[in-house]
Amino acid sequence: MLATIEYLKNRFVRDEDGLALTEYLVLLGLLIGGVIAAVLAFSGGLAGAWNSWGTFFTSANITYKP
Repeated sequence: MLATIEYLKNRFVRDEDGLALTEYLVLLGLLIGGVIAAVLAFSGGLAGAWNSWGTFFTSANITYKP
């Protein structure tokens, strides 16, 4: 039993998959945080631009003819 625990401990220390996964999760968290910060920072300008484009397309009276 003690040998099995020692083997698992040594395997855990040598295994780098957990470390790589942790690095990817930290990177993913930073990317998600950056996207959220960008959306919050530019939300007013984006809403104005979106409304401007919507007004343009509704007033242009564009019809689709297949």
